[in-house]
Amino acid sequence: MPLLLSLPVAGANAQSSYPALSEDEFRACLERLAPEAEQRGIPADRFLSLIADLSPDPSVIARLDRQPEFVTPIWQYLANLVDARRIQTAQEKLRENEGLLRYVEATYDVDAELIVAFWAVESNFGQNLGRDDLLQSLATLSCFGRRQSYFRSEFLTVVNILERGDTGQTRLRGSWAGAFGQTQFMPSTFERYAVDFDGDGKRDLYRSLPDIFASTANFLKQAGWRRGEPWAIEVVLPPTFDAKLAGRTKKRPTNEWFAMGLSRADGKPWPRTLPEKAALLLPAGRQGPALLAFPNYDAIFRYNAAESYALAIGLLYDALKDPMKAARFDPKQPFVQPWPTDDPPLTRSETMELQERLSALGYDPGVIDGVAGTQTREALTRFQQECGNQAFEADGWPGTKALEQVRQFEGGCEQTR
Repeated sequence: MPLLLSLPVAGANAQSSYPALSEDEFRACLERLAPEAEQRGIPADRFLSLIADLSPDPSVIARLDRQPEFVTPIWQYLANLVDARRIQTAQEKLRENEGLLRYVEATYDVDAELIVAFWAVESNFGQNLGRDDLLQSLATLSCFGRRQSYFRSEFLTVVNILERGDTGQTRLRGSWAGAFGQTQFMPSTFERYAVDFDGDGKRDLYRSLPDIFASTANFLKQAGWRRGEPWAIEVVLPPTFDAKLAGRTKKRPTNEWFAMGLSRADGKPWPRTLPEKAALLLPAGRQGPALLAFPNYDAIFRYNAAESYALAIGLLYDALKDPMKAARFDPKQPFVQPWPTDDPPLTRSETMELQERLSALGYDPGVIDGVAGTQTREALTRFQQECGNQAFEADGWPGTKALEQVRQFEGGCEQTR
Protein backbone atom coordinates (compact mmCIF):
# COMPACT_ATOMS: atom_id res chain seq x y z
CA MET A 1 0.00 0.00 0.00
CA PRO A 2 1.33 3.51 -0.70
CA LEU A 3 1.02 4.86 2.80
CA LEU A 4 0.99 3.89 6.44
CA LEU A 5 0.00 7.10 8.19
CA SER A 6 2.00 7.92 11.29
CA LEU A 7 0.72 9.03 14.64
CA PRO A 8 2.80 11.88 16.08
CA VAL A 9 5.12 10.58 18.74
CA ALA A 10 5.41 12.24 22.10
CA GLY A 11 8.41 14.43 22.74
CA ALA A 12 11.70 13.64 24.40
CA ASN A 13 9.98 12.68 27.63
CA ALA A 14 8.62 9.61 25.83
CA GLN A 15 12.01 8.32 24.68
CA SER A 16 12.21 5.95 27.62
CA SER A 17 9.12 4.15 26.31
CA TYR A 18 10.88 3.20 23.09
CA PRO A 19 12.11 -0.40 22.83
CA ALA A 20 15.82 -1.07 23.27
CA LEU A 21 17.34 -2.18 19.96
CA SER A 22 20.67 -4.01 19.71
CA GLU A 23 23.21 -2.30 17.43
CA ASP A 24 25.05 -5.60 16.92
CA GLU A 25 21.85 -7.44 16.00
CA PHE A 26 20.95 -4.63 13.61
CA ARG A 27 24.33 -4.72 11.89
CA ALA A 28 24.25 -8.51 11.53
CA CYS A 29 20.70 -8.38 10.16
CA LEU A 30 21.63 -5.87 7.44
CA GLU A 31 24.76 -7.74 6.46
CA ARG A 32 22.65 -10.86 5.90
CA LEU A 33 20.71 -8.88 3.29
CA ALA A 34 23.81 -8.25 1.14
CA PRO A 35 23.39 -11.42 -1.00
CA GLU A 36 19.76 -10.53 -1.76
CA ALA A 37 20.80 -6.99 -2.65
CA GLU A 38 23.41 -8.42 -5.01
CA GLN A 39 20.73 -10.54 -6.68
CA ARG A 40 18.87 -7.27 -7.33
CA GLY A 41 21.92 -5.82 -9.05
CA ILE A 42 23.59 -3.99 -6.15
CA PRO A 43 27.23 -5.08 -5.67
CA ALA A 44 27.98 -6.20 -2.12
CA ASP A 45 30.62 -3.52 -1.54
CA ARG A 46 28.21 -0.80 -2.67
CA PHE A 47 25.43 -2.17 -0.45
CA LEU A 48 27.73 -2.34 2.58
CA SER A 49 28.81 1.26 2.01
CA LEU A 50 25.17 2.39 1.91
CA ILE A 51 24.37 0.74 5.24
CA ALA A 52 27.65 1.68 6.95
CA ASP A 53 26.30 4.78 8.71
CA LEU A 54 22.84 3.42 9.52
CA SER A 55 21.72 2.85 13.10
CA PRO A 56 18.45 1.43 14.45
CA ASP A 57 15.72 3.96 15.16
CA PRO A 58 13.53 2.74 18.05
CA SER A 59 10.90 5.43 17.39
CA VAL A 60 9.68 3.67 14.24
CA ILE A 61 9.03 0.46 16.18
CA ALA A 62 6.99 2.42 18.71
CA ARG A 63 5.00 4.06 15.90
CA LEU A 64 4.37 0.77 14.13
CA ASP A 65 1.60 -0.10 16.58
CA ARG A 66 0.12 3.39 16.89
CA GLN A 67 -1.21 4.12 13.40
CA PRO A 68 -4.12 6.56 13.81
CA GLU A 69 -6.43 4.94 11.27
CA PHE A 70 -6.45 1.87 13.52
CA VAL A 71 -6.37 3.37 17.04
CA THR A 72 -8.25 6.68 16.74
CA PRO A 73 -12.07 6.63 16.95
CA ILE A 74 -13.34 6.94 13.41
CA TRP A 75 -15.31 10.13 14.03
CA GLN A 76 -12.20 11.83 15.36
CA TYR A 77 -10.02 10.53 12.53
CA LEU A 78 -12.39 11.79 9.85
CA ALA A 79 -12.92 15.18 11.50
CA ASN A 80 -9.15 15.64 11.63
CA LEU A 81 -8.71 14.86 7.94
CA VAL A 82 -11.78 16.35 6.27
CA ASP A 83 -13.14 19.72 7.37
CA ALA A 84 -14.25 22.98 5.77
CA ARG A 85 -10.71 24.36 5.57
CA ARG A 86 -9.33 21.30 3.82
CA ILE A 87 -12.25 21.20 1.39
CA GLN A 88 -11.77 24.88 0.56
CA THR A 89 -8.03 24.44 0.01
CA ALA A 90 -8.65 21.36 -2.14
CA GLN A 91 -11.12 23.33 -4.28
CA GLU A 92 -8.50 26.05 -4.74
CA LYS A 93 -5.81 23.52 -5.70
CA LEU A 94 -8.19 21.90 -8.16
CA ARG A 95 -8.79 25.26 -9.85
CA GLU A 96 -5.10 26.20 -9.84
CA ASN A 97 -4.12 22.95 -11.59
CA GLU A 98 -7.29 22.39 -13.60
CA GLY A 99 -5.63 22.04 -17.01
CA LEU A 100 -3.03 19.50 -15.92
CA LEU A 101 -5.46 17.55 -13.74
CA ARG A 102 -8.07 17.26 -16.51
CA TYR A 103 -5.37 16.11 -18.94
CA VAL A 104 -4.32 13.40 -16.47
CA GLU A 105 -8.00 12.55 -15.93
CA ALA A 106 -8.50 12.06 -19.66
CA THR A 107 -5.31 10.00 -19.97
CA TYR A 108 -6.05 7.56 -17.14
CA ASP A 109 -9.85 7.86 -16.85
CA VAL A 110 -9.52 8.73 -13.16
CA ASP A 111 -11.35 11.75 -11.77
CA ALA A 112 -9.26 14.85 -11.11
CA GLU A 113 -11.19 15.33 -7.86
CA LEU A 114 -10.08 11.93 -6.63
CA ILE A 115 -6.43 12.71 -7.37
CA VAL A 116 -6.72 15.97 -5.41
CA ALA A 117 -8.38 14.12 -2.51
CA PHE A 118 -5.37 11.81 -2.19
CA TRP A 119 -2.98 14.76 -2.56
CA ALA A 120 -4.78 16.54 0.28
CA VAL A 121 -4.90 13.63 2.71
CA GLU A 122 -1.46 12.23 2.01
CA SER A 123 0.69 15.34 2.33
CA ASN A 124 -1.57 18.38 2.70
CA PHE A 125 -0.74 19.33 -0.91
CA GLY A 126 2.97 18.72 -0.53
CA GLN A 127 3.43 20.54 2.78
CA ASN A 128 3.93 17.45 4.95
CA LEU A 129 6.30 15.08 3.17
CA GLY A 130 7.76 13.44 6.24
CA ARG A 131 11.28 13.87 7.61
CA ASP A 132 12.40 10.31 8.24
CA ASP A 133 15.35 8.93 6.30
CA LEU A 134 13.85 5.99 4.41
CA LEU A 135 17.03 3.93 4.49
CA GLN A 136 17.26 4.18 8.25
CA SER A 137 13.58 3.68 9.07
CA LEU A 138 13.07 0.79 6.64
CA ALA A 139 16.33 -0.84 7.73
CA THR A 140 15.09 -0.71 11.32
CA LEU A 141 11.70 -2.17 10.38
CA SER A 142 13.50 -4.87 8.38
CA CYS A 143 15.28 -6.13 11.48
CA PHE A 144 12.90 -5.47 14.40
CA GLY A 145 9.18 -5.60 15.09
CA ARG A 146 6.46 -7.28 13.09
CA ARG A 147 6.15 -7.59 9.30
CA GLN A 148 9.93 -7.74 8.87
CA SER A 149 9.81 -9.60 5.55
CA TYR A 150 7.52 -6.95 4.07
CA PHE A 151 9.78 -4.11 5.17
CA ARG A 152 12.93 -5.91 3.99
CA SER A 153 11.52 -5.97 0.49
CA GLU A 154 10.68 -2.26 0.71
CA PHE A 155 14.15 -1.49 2.07
CA LEU A 156 15.91 -3.29 -0.77
CA THR A 157 13.62 -1.57 -3.25
CA VAL A 158 14.67 1.83 -1.85
CA VAL A 159 18.28 0.83 -2.36
CA ASN A 160 17.49 0.00 -5.99
CA ILE A 161 15.66 3.29 -6.51
CA LEU A 162 18.57 5.30 -5.13
CA GLU A 163 21.12 3.35 -7.16
CA ARG A 164 19.27 3.96 -10.41
CA GLY A 165 18.61 7.63 -9.58
CA ASP A 166 14.94 7.21 -10.53
CA THR A 167 13.71 10.14 -8.46
CA GLY A 168 16.57 12.58 -8.91
CA GLN A 169 17.18 12.44 -5.14
CA THR A 170 20.39 11.23 -3.52
CA ARG A 171 18.56 10.40 -0.30
CA LEU A 172 14.86 9.74 0.20
CA ARG A 173 12.91 11.20 3.10
CA GLY A 174 9.30 10.49 3.94
CA SER A 175 7.13 8.80 6.53
CA TRP A 176 8.53 6.54 9.22
CA ALA A 177 7.02 3.53 7.41
CA GLY A 178 8.74 4.24 4.09
CA ALA A 179 6.16 6.20 2.09
CA PHE A 180 7.50 9.21 0.18
CA GLY A 181 6.50 11.97 -2.20
CA GLN A 182 3.46 14.23 -2.32
CA THR A 183 1.05 11.31 -2.58
CA GLN A 184 3.18 9.04 -0.40
CA PHE A 185 4.05 5.94 -2.41
CA MET A 186 5.71 3.00 -0.75
CA PRO A 187 8.88 1.98 -2.64
CA SER A 188 7.28 -1.09 -4.22
CA THR A 189 4.31 1.02 -5.31
CA PHE A 190 6.71 3.52 -6.86
CA GLU A 191 8.40 0.70 -8.79
CA ARG A 192 5.12 -0.56 -10.25
CA TYR A 193 3.05 2.58 -10.78
CA ALA A 194 5.12 5.78 -10.80
CA VAL A 195 5.37 7.38 -14.25
CA ASP A 196 7.53 10.05 -15.86
CA PHE A 197 4.66 12.20 -17.15
CA ASP A 198 6.71 15.34 -17.79
CA GLY A 199 9.28 13.43 -19.86
CA ASP A 200 12.42 14.56 -18.03
CA GLY A 201 13.73 11.04 -17.45
CA LYS A 202 12.85 11.00 -13.73
CA ARG A 203 9.81 9.85 -11.79
CA ASP A 204 9.84 12.76 -9.37
CA LEU A 205 7.10 12.50 -6.75
CA TYR A 206 8.59 15.34 -4.70
CA ARG A 207 8.49 18.30 -7.11
CA SER A 208 6.91 17.38 -10.45
CA LEU A 209 3.13 17.80 -10.34
CA PRO A 210 2.72 16.03 -13.70
CA ASP A 211 4.55 12.98 -12.33
CA ILE A 212 2.70 13.18 -9.00
CA PHE A 213 -0.78 13.41 -10.49
CA ALA A 214 -0.19 10.86 -13.24
CA SER A 215 1.44 8.34 -10.92
CA THR A 216 -1.48 8.58 -8.50
CA ALA A 217 -3.97 8.21 -11.33
CA ASN A 218 -2.07 5.23 -12.74
CA PHE A 219 -2.19 3.46 -9.39
CA LEU A 220 -5.93 4.07 -9.03
CA LYS A 221 -6.63 2.96 -12.59
CA GLN A 222 -4.74 -0.28 -12.02
CA ALA A 223 -6.51 -0.67 -8.67
CA GLY A 224 -9.83 -0.79 -10.52
CA TRP A 225 -11.25 2.74 -10.26
CA ARG A 226 -14.26 3.11 -12.58
CA ARG A 227 -14.98 6.70 -13.44
CA GLY A 228 -18.65 7.63 -13.31
CA GLU A 229 -19.57 5.07 -10.65
CA PRO A 230 -20.14 5.90 -6.95
CA TRP A 231 -17.73 4.62 -4.34
CA ALA A 232 -20.49 4.27 -1.72
CA ILE A 233 -24.03 5.42 -0.90
CA GLU A 234 -25.30 5.87 2.66
CA VAL A 235 -28.30 3.69 3.43
CA VAL A 236 -30.90 3.14 6.14
CA LEU A 237 -31.17 -0.40 7.42
CA PRO A 238 -34.47 -2.08 8.28
CA PRO A 239 -34.96 -2.73 12.02
CA THR A 240 -34.50 -6.48 11.64
CA PHE A 241 -31.32 -6.29 9.56
CA ASP A 242 -28.64 -8.80 10.52
CA ALA A 243 -25.43 -6.83 11.15
CA LYS A 244 -23.39 -9.99 10.58
CA LEU A 245 -23.91 -9.47 6.86
CA ALA A 246 -21.75 -6.34 6.94
CA GLY A 247 -18.10 -6.30 5.92
CA ARG A 248 -15.99 -5.14 3.00
CA THR A 249 -15.33 -8.66 1.75
CA LYS A 250 -18.93 -9.87 2.12
CA LYS A 251 -20.05 -8.81 -1.33
CA ARG A 252 -23.32 -9.85 -2.87
CA PRO A 253 -25.41 -8.74 -5.86
CA THR A 254 -26.67 -5.18 -5.38
CA ASN A 255 -30.24 -6.28 -6.04
CA GLU A 256 -30.05 -8.64 -3.07
CA TRP A 257 -29.29 -5.69 -0.79
CA PHE A 258 -32.31 -3.86 -2.19
CA ALA A 259 -34.45 -6.93 -1.52
CA MET A 260 -33.47 -6.75 2.15
CA GLY A 261 -35.17 -3.37 2.44
CA LEU A 262 -32.22 -0.95 2.30
CA SER A 263 -33.13 2.61 1.33
CA ARG A 264 -31.06 5.71 0.64
CA ALA A 265 -30.40 7.79 3.74
CA ASP A 266 -30.81 11.06 1.83
CA GLY A 267 -34.23 10.04 0.52
CA LYS A 268 -33.20 10.34 -3.12
CA PRO A 269 -34.07 7.68 -5.70
CA TRP A 270 -31.48 5.10 -6.61
CA PRO A 271 -29.48 5.72 -9.78
CA ARG A 272 -30.76 3.88 -12.83
CA THR A 273 -27.59 1.84 -13.01
CA LEU A 274 -25.31 0.69 -10.21
CA PRO A 275 -22.41 -1.76 -10.05
CA GLU A 276 -23.59 -5.36 -9.97
CA LYS A 277 -22.06 -6.13 -6.58
CA ALA A 278 -21.68 -4.25 -3.32
CA ALA A 279 -20.74 -4.72 0.33
CA LEU A 280 -22.29 -3.17 3.40
CA LEU A 281 -20.09 -1.14 5.77
CA LEU A 282 -20.91 -0.32 9.40
CA PRO A 283 -17.85 1.75 10.35
CA ALA A 284 -19.15 2.56 13.84
CA GLY A 285 -21.39 -0.44 14.41
CA ARG A 286 -25.12 -1.02 14.05
CA GLN A 287 -26.07 2.31 15.65
CA GLY A 288 -23.90 4.43 13.34
CA PRO A 289 -23.93 5.21 9.62
CA ALA A 290 -24.38 2.39 7.11
CA LEU A 291 -22.83 2.49 3.64
CA LEU A 292 -23.39 0.38 0.56
CA ALA A 293 -19.86 0.22 -0.86
CA PHE A 294 -19.07 -0.48 -4.51
CA PRO A 295 -15.89 -1.53 -6.38
CA ASN A 296 -14.55 2.04 -6.36
CA TYR A 297 -14.37 1.79 -2.57
CA ASP A 298 -12.03 -1.19 -2.99
CA ALA A 299 -9.83 0.85 -5.33
CA ILE A 300 -9.47 3.52 -2.63
CA PHE A 301 -8.91 0.84 0.01
CA ARG A 302 -6.00 -0.59 -1.98
CA TYR A 303 -4.15 2.69 -1.52
CA ASN A 304 -4.22 2.31 2.26
CA ALA A 305 -5.94 -0.71 3.75
CA ALA A 306 -7.87 1.08 6.51
CA GLU A 307 -11.61 1.70 6.47
CA SER A 308 -11.34 5.11 8.12
CA TYR A 309 -8.77 6.24 5.55
CA ALA A 310 -10.93 5.11 2.63
CA LEU A 311 -13.93 6.95 4.08
CA ALA A 312 -11.90 10.15 4.43
CA ILE A 313 -10.85 9.99 0.77
CA GLY A 314 -14.41 9.22 -0.32
CA LEU A 315 -15.94 12.09 1.66
CA LEU A 316 -13.43 14.61 0.34
CA TYR A 317 -13.89 13.33 -3.21
CA ASP A 318 -17.67 13.72 -2.93
CA ALA A 319 -17.31 17.26 -1.62
CA LEU A 320 -15.06 18.18 -4.55
CA LYS A 321 -17.47 16.66 -7.06
CA ASP A 322 -20.53 18.41 -5.62
CA PRO A 323 -20.26 22.07 -4.46
CA MET A 324 -23.59 21.73 -2.64
CA LYS A 325 -22.22 18.87 -0.56
CA ALA A 326 -19.10 20.90 0.11
CA ALA A 327 -21.13 23.88 1.33
CA ARG A 328 -23.22 21.73 3.68
CA PHE A 329 -20.42 19.46 4.89
CA ASP A 330 -20.28 18.99 8.66
CA PRO A 331 -17.01 17.33 9.72
CA LYS A 332 -18.52 16.30 13.04
CA GLN A 333 -21.46 14.58 11.39
CA PRO A 334 -20.47 13.84 7.78
CA PHE A 335 -23.28 11.32 7.30
CA VAL A 336 -27.05 11.51 7.67
CA GLN A 337 -26.98 9.04 10.55
CA PRO A 338 -24.96 10.59 13.41
CA TRP A 339 -22.02 8.91 15.07
CA PRO A 340 -22.91 6.92 18.21
CA THR A 341 -21.16 9.28 20.63
CA ASP A 342 -22.22 12.02 23.04
CA ASP A 343 -18.86 13.80 22.69
CA PRO A 344 -18.48 14.95 19.06
CA PRO A 345 -14.95 15.09 17.65
CA LEU A 346 -12.96 18.25 17.05
CA THR A 347 -12.16 19.57 13.62
CA ARG A 348 -8.53 20.27 12.74
CA SER A 349 -9.06 23.97 13.44
CA GLU A 350 -10.60 23.22 16.81
CA THR A 351 -7.77 20.82 17.66
CA MET A 352 -5.29 23.59 16.88
CA GLU A 353 -7.23 25.89 19.22
CA LEU A 354 -7.09 23.21 21.93
CA GLN A 355 -3.32 22.87 21.44
CA GLU A 356 -2.81 26.64 21.49
CA ARG A 357 -4.84 27.04 24.69
CA LEU A 358 -3.03 24.15 26.40
CA SER A 359 0.32 25.66 25.43
CA ALA A 360 -0.73 29.07 26.79
CA LEU A 361 -1.70 27.39 30.06
CA GLY A 362 1.72 25.78 30.35
CA TYR A 363 0.82 22.28 29.15
CA ASP A 364 3.06 21.47 26.20
CA PRO A 365 0.99 19.75 23.46
CA GLY A 366 3.92 19.40 21.08
CA VAL A 367 3.64 20.76 17.56
CA ILE A 368 0.48 22.83 17.09
CA ASP A 369 -0.67 21.08 13.94
CA GLY A 370 -4.32 20.19 14.42
CA VAL A 371 -3.53 16.52 15.07
CA ALA A 372 -4.27 15.24 18.56
CA GLY A 373 -1.31 12.93 18.98
CA THR A 374 0.20 11.38 22.08
CA GLN A 375 1.78 14.55 23.45
CA THR A 376 -1.41 16.57 23.01
CA ARG A 377 -3.41 13.95 24.85
CA GLU A 378 -0.87 13.75 27.65
CA ALA A 379 -0.95 17.55 28.01
CA LEU A 380 -4.75 17.50 28.11
CA THR A 381 -4.72 14.76 30.75
CA ARG A 382 -2.36 16.79 32.97
CA PHE A 383 -4.58 19.86 32.56
CA GLN A 384 -7.67 17.86 33.52
CA GLN A 385 -5.91 16.40 36.56
CA GLU A 386 -4.57 19.72 37.83
CA CYS A 387 -7.32 22.13 36.82
CA GLY A 388 -10.38 19.94 36.93
CA ASN A 389 -10.84 19.85 40.69
CA GLN A 390 -12.46 16.45 40.16
CA ALA A 391 -15.11 18.09 37.96
CA PHE A 392 -13.46 16.80 34.78
CA GLU A 393 -12.72 13.21 33.96
CA ALA A 394 -8.97 13.09 33.25
CA ASP A 395 -9.24 10.84 30.22
CA GLY A 396 -7.24 12.94 27.75
CA TRP A 397 -9.93 12.53 25.08
CA PRO A 398 -9.68 15.54 22.72
CA GLY A 399 -13.38 15.99 22.04
CA THR A 400 -15.81 18.90 22.17
CA LYS A 401 -16.22 18.63 25.94
CA ALA A 402 -12.45 18.91 26.46
CA LEU A 403 -12.25 22.08 24.36
CA GLU A 404 -15.11 23.58 26.36
CA GLN A 405 -13.21 22.72 29.56
CA VAL A 406 -10.01 24.39 28.38
CA ARG A 407 -11.88 27.49 27.19
CA GLN A 408 -12.93 28.16 30.78
CA PHE A 409 -9.36 29.01 31.74
CA GLU A 410 -7.12 31.90 30.70
CA GLY A 411 -4.17 32.49 33.01
CA GLY A 412 -4.12 29.17 34.80
CA CYS A 413 -6.11 26.86 37.00
CA GLU A 414 -7.00 29.61 39.46
CA GLN A 415 -8.08 32.17 36.86
CA THR A 416 -11.31 31.65 34.96
CA ARG A 417 -13.27 33.87 32.65
